[in-house]
Amino acid sequence: MRLRVSLLPIVALLALTAPARAHEMTMAEMEVRETSPGEFLWQWSASNDKRPMGNDLIPRWPESCAAGPGALRCGADGLKGTLTIDGVGTRYSAALVKVIWLDGQSRVYPLTAAQPSVQLYGSADDRRGTAEIAHAYVVLGIEHILSGVDHLLFVVGLLFLVGFRRRLIGTISAFTLAHSLTLACSAFGWITLRPAPVEAVIALSIVLVACEALRERDTLARRMPALVAFLFGLVHGLGFAGALQSIGLPQSHLPLALLTFNVGVEIGQLMTVVVAFAVVRLPNPRRGLERLRTPALYVIGVVAAYWSWLRIAL
Repeated sequence: MRLRVSLLPIVALLALTAPARAHEMTMAEMEVRETSPGEFLWQWSASNDKRPMGNDLIPRWPESCAAGPGALRCGADGLKGTLTIDGVGTRYSAALVKVIWLDGQSRVYPLTAAQPSVQLYGSADDRRGTAEIAHAYVVLGIEHILSGVDHLLFVVGLLFLVGFRRRLIGTISAFTLAHSLTLACSAFGWITLRPAPVEAVIALSIVLVACEALRERDTLARRMPALVAFLFGLVHGLGFAGALQSIGLPQSHLPLALLTFNVGVEIGQLMTVVVAFAVVRLPNPRRGLERLRTPALYVIGVVAAYWSWLRIAL
């Protein structure tokens, strides 16, 4: 019997908890500018929301610094120590703190719910900021793929279509290559598309994969699943790029942030495959699961069709 029927519990969980739209991630931005030795001005950037960022995000400055409304005095030691942003991960997925030093150099520090604190060293010369940016964007990539139910349902649909066979490696690799290409092209400004059509096509891709998995006859998708995964992966990459643009990218570390965000997406994707494989290996009544395979695929198709209708109507 087909092992892929054991993915039903995952499908049910995703379908029941899925929002109509993919999880939207937002980035708050703060600029800290040194005006004289040990003296800084800081402010949150403008937000599209009516509620100020300061209502949800509270900076905790290093102990050697005295903070006032929009001003910071750190004395002769400068801006050294631990900076913490309370509230990250609630209204905003992350906070991007840009420190511009008196000599004109700058350093960007991303903070997330998993990494709400960062170590400051009084200048832009330290190299530890690069590692912190890499870690933050890997975490953001994992969070995005695991909270983006539409992308996960597409991956689960591919698992139903291909099963845990040797072809699965090529299929997942093709999907990864495709969305990596369009993610990079969009991040560098080479491709620009409106979000609504992209999201609608992503939802329709899930419908197609579910329909192909339901068919018993030999179709193009069954013969060449890697090709189907590649073509639709191009569109999913634009969806990832939209999320990444809403988060924000440090221009001075654009290639690093792009690479590590994509690595995070791949880690989240592989986590999904590993969990599905573990479910498949659990002892269970195969015959009963075989009967549930068709309803599971119908659930995927109906939910995705509903998302398509909503995104086209917007």
